[in-house]
Amino acid sequence: MRRSTTLALGLGAVFTVLTLTGCAGSAEPTDASAASSTPAHRGGSRLSASTPLSSAQLNQRLLNENDLGEGYTLKAEPARRNDNIAVIGCPALDKLGGATATGAGLDFHRKSKASFTYTGSSSSEVSEELYSDSAAKLSTGIGKVFDAMLSCPSYQVTSGSTVVDMGTEKSAAPDLGDEQWSQLLTFSAGGQRSVVKQTAIRTGNILVIVSGSPGLVDAHLDKALAKARATR
Repeated sequence: MRRSTTLALGLGAVFTVLTLTGCAGSAEPTDASAASSTPAHRGGSRLSASTPLSSAQLNQRLLNENDLGEGYTLKAEPARRNDNIAVIGCPALDKLGGATATGAGLDFHRKSKASFTYTGSSSSEVSEELYSDSAAKLSTGIGKVFDAMLSCPSYQVTSGSTVVDMGTEKSAAPDLGDEQWSQLLTFSAGGQRSVVKQTAIRTGNILVIVSGSPGLVDAHLDKALAKARATR
């Protein structure tokens, strides 16, 4: 069965992939607010409540070109497009999209995002997303997205006339923050095959997601988390 949905970019790495390949425009992140994931934990499982940061505060904590170093250029967010995105062959992810389409999805209180192109040795990209909400909501929300994606080793995503063949594999999460999730995605579209890594770290009431070329994600994750934690 094929069901078309307007899924969100960012919280699902599928949609990060579509952004990086120019297959889809950005959309508001959404929620999947039911079951919790089983992420790696550090420092216990206690989820404390605190006031979410504002979008302006999150924006100040995003990495910028000076943080990343030479060879990085801020990339403008693509314009919204009306193409619906359809998930084929992954019931859990398709179900998550259905919740999104009806407005019952990941509804994190605050968010901010930046994407960069790196041309140091080859043309690669890395993006960072910051979200702030209650620790419990961040944990269950992002956990459900990762669970849905990892439940399907292979599936397809369509955007307009573009068909992307997807593969998802769990990756070792770094021992950072309070909770961690990480995955590798392979995708094939237009005769090209690429790999995207996505790592999510929850630290208190902030969720840091870094996506893109695996080497760039690994290189900048620590500094992204350190800046996200900074007090202003």
